[in-house]
Amino acid sequence: MKKFYLLDAYALIYRAYYGLIRSPRINSKGQNTSAIFGFVSTLNEVLQKEQPDLLAIGFDPSGQTFRHELFPEYKAQREATPEDIKMAVPIIKELIKAYRIPILEVPGFEADDVIGTMAKAAVRKGYEVRMITPDKDYAQLVEPNLLMQRPGHGNAPWEILGPQEVCEKYGLQSPLQVIDYLALMGDAADNIPGCPGVGPKTATTLLQQFGSCEDIIAHSSELKGAVRKKIEEHIDEIKLSKVLTTIKTDVPLQYDFEQFKIEEPDKEALRQIFTELEFRSFLTKLDGPQKSSKSAPIELSLFGSEPTEDKGDDSERLFSRLENLSYEYKLIENETEAKELADFLLTNEIFSLDTETTSIEALDAKLVGLSFSTEDFRAWYVPVSRETEKAKKILEIFRPVYENPKILKVGQNLKYDLTVLANYGIHLSGPLFDTMLAHYLIQPELRHNMDYLAEIYLNYKTIHIEELIGPKGRGQKNMGDLEPKDIYKYACEDADVTLRLMKPLAEELRKNGVEEVFQNIEMPLMPVLAQMERNGVVLDTETLKEVEHDFTAHLQTLEKDIYELAGHEFTINSPRQVGEVLFGELKLSEKVKKTKSGQYSTSEEVLRDLHSKHPIVQKILDYRGLKKLLSTYVEALPKLINPATGHIHTSFNQAVTATGRLSSSNPNLQNIPVRGEDGREIRKAFIPEAGEIFFSADYSQIELRIMAHLSGDEHMIEAFNAGHDVHAATAARIFHKDIKDISQDERRKAKTANFGIIYGISAFGLAERMDVSRTEAKELIDSYFEMYPKIKEYIAKAVDTAREKGYIETEFGRRRYLPDINSRNAVVRGYAERNAVNAPIQGTAADIIKIAMIRVQQRLDAEGCKARMMLQVHDELNFSVPADEFDKVKRIVIEEMQGAYKMSVPLEADCGEGKNWLEAH
Repeated sequence: MKKFYLLDAYALIYRAYYGLIRSPRINSKGQNTSAIFGFVSTLNEVLQKEQPDLLAIGFDPSGQTFRHELFPEYKAQREATPEDIKMAVPIIKELIKAYRIPILEVPGFEADDVIGTMAKAAVRKGYEVRMITPDKDYAQLVEPNLLMQRPGHGNAPWEILGPQEVCEKYGLQSPLQVIDYLALMGDAADNIPGCPGVGPKTATTLLQQFGSCEDIIAHSSELKGAVRKKIEEHIDEIKLSKVLTTIKTDVPLQYDFEQFKIEEPDKEALRQIFTELEFRSFLTKLDGPQKSSKSAPIELSLFGSEPTEDKGDDSERLFSRLENLSYEYKLIENETEAKELADFLLTNEIFSLDTETTSIEALDAKLVGLSFSTEDFRAWYVPVSRETEKAKKILEIFRPVYENPKILKVGQNLKYDLTVLANYGIHLSGPLFDTMLAHYLIQPELRHNMDYLAEIYLNYKTIHIEELIGPKGRGQKNMGDLEPKDIYKYACEDADVTLRLMKPLAEELRKNGVEEVFQNIEMPLMPVLAQMERNGVVLDTETLKEVEHDFTAHLQTLEKDIYELAGHEFTINSPRQVGEVLFGELKLSEKVKKTKSGQYSTSEEVLRDLHSKHPIVQKILDYRGLKKLLSTYVEALPKLINPATGHIHTSFNQAVTATGRLSSSNPNLQNIPVRGEDGREIRKAFIPEAGEIFFSADYSQIELRIMAHLSGDEHMIEAFNAGHDVHAATAARIFHKDIKDISQDERRKAKTANFGIIYGISAFGLAERMDVSRTEAKELIDSYFEMYPKIKEYIAKAVDTAREKGYIETEFGRRRYLPDINSRNAVVRGYAERNAVNAPIQGTAADIIKIAMIRVQQRLDAEGCKARMMLQVHDELNFSVPADEFDKVKRIVIEEMQGAYKMSVPLEADCGEGKNWLEAH
């Protein structure tokens, strides 16, 4: 069977250019020839080692393609093509012409479409086809006799992917599912939206269960929690992404397979181009070995080393070697060099830093090394001994560097490095710039890890040091088991890339108008959060044991009740058996939803819709809720106590939520229920330090106050300024009564309206929430807007502004982008419209409490208080306070919370104290 090879030109050109970015190939004329050299190396390797019978090379056309017509933002985020690549492409095309290889290029279609069309046609004609490209998108085309071949890094062999390899690589049943896989994940480099929050693991899991994007969407009701929400909120994006990621195989092409047969190259034309480019190794190969070739030096000196011999026919080996070398990355090998580096760093106005450690948990991490960078492609790595005394000796050398108040320090996720250094008594001070937080403000709903940022802003692929540790590397247990010589280039790269990211990110911050949010809120907050994480919170394990005993007894009672209502015992934790009882035996619904596996759906949503049909349904919901509390908190929390500190230490995540709110993880202490007796019992186990007081302060109705301020509605402003109960005041206006005559039921309805209507709740939704008729709910909404006309105007204006700009802003300038605001899908558009109203309010509230946290901590430090801020739960701050400074701390906290921002209505903070969290709040 004859072999037909198809090369993806631009993918190989970019790979070559960035593979040599740190040690570029520059000739005597000053030309950067890295892209050309690398491309020709790959082409020669295909010709000589693969020996194809037919060959063609696909190029992207100039101008836009059909994908831009479908989605104008396609590839909009890509950085401009580097000038060196622009210069290289015409020369590469001349070289291809000299090799007498046909070029495939069709206006309106990308190279992968043209190659895909040609590849499928060739397979039908009986050829064995190989697609040479590093682009993973091509995996969707793979079938028997149509394989994908990816160049390896360095001296690694090329990766050949057939149907089996593709399925194993991505965990799929068919290569065609790669389209769905890519559509779900999206592609930041091409600006393909995908489904935000769905990564490789989730995409694979969903496709293994349902098979395709269409089936996932059709069965979204069977999904749970956040995944279901993500899918249902981004249906249009998923469908669009699938179209964008599908490689076309029906591009109109005029061809004759005879024209792709390998021909003898035009050696004279090649000689002329190689001579002009100073590619002596390729000239040697073209003309055959010569006596002088053994002593002719190559064009580049690596690491300032002595010239290396030109091996002539080993040009591919040379390119592979160059590809993985770093430029001016230095390993510090002794104390004298460390002192010299520290002295040098102190002469700089800016440097980036990174820490290599033994753990991803900052509190438990032991230092392995320190890395620094002061300019592009220049970095140092300082090994740190695992012996504490030796480690402290090295860190003392760099203490003046880290603690210098004038030098700007740049890092990626600096909170981690700050905590690790604090473990050794080093206080990272002075101005800070966190690249992760910068990008979070620029694009809050995208990823913010360094790999992603390097690819987007630098067109650069980072190499993970973790590759040396895991099963793909050398199998070491952790970073501390590696030698410095194995680590230093990777560690230096982290510091180097981080520093290079600062400039484009700083420019984006300015361009997007979020520079002040970054400088005045997020960066000052970061060390406050680091301190809170180190403080941790004390857990009363004896109280939790009592709660566990009570919960277990309650579960047993619920279990007995459920069995009696069902008429027999069954496994309540089994969705299948619950479904059989509710729908197969009790026949609670004729319209029964089923999962893909054919069993009845018993999701929480399904059960809540049925709770009035039979008492067993509420009992099952209660059982599940209590079981979750028991496993998630009561049983799990004691296991998370840090043995070294005796405390629980959560992580406060600054760069997760799109609204600007903080989130908590490992464990999530913001989700401990405040409503319901069972959930509240868990809060009893959170206590202050021994002999201290648990103090809690939270904003009163902050989001309604912000709504009053943003809308300028005189009636709501008047209610707040007069100190009225705003819900009772609302009820008085809606029901046309004096405020003193309002009943608790009327106040409850007004409260539901206050918190629901301003976020776009419908009459149907309000009716369900208030358990009233849809007519009554509609009348209530109409009355509400009649009483608060400015709120209705604000809602309409907020949606119009978002529709015009594509984003909303908080009072402080934080942005949230709403790409679905003009969607043709009413459900998707409606969700975006509700966010247009809600996000400025919730985001402003998030900014206000962040400012309050910064100011409270500054006051506590300035006034020498020993009180410690332990927890933030959205609008609530919690402290452990020594009894002798309680009044002082209470005054500080209330003053700073209420003074965090001046609005047309006052900010009010309620507070409480006690022996535990439940008593205090």
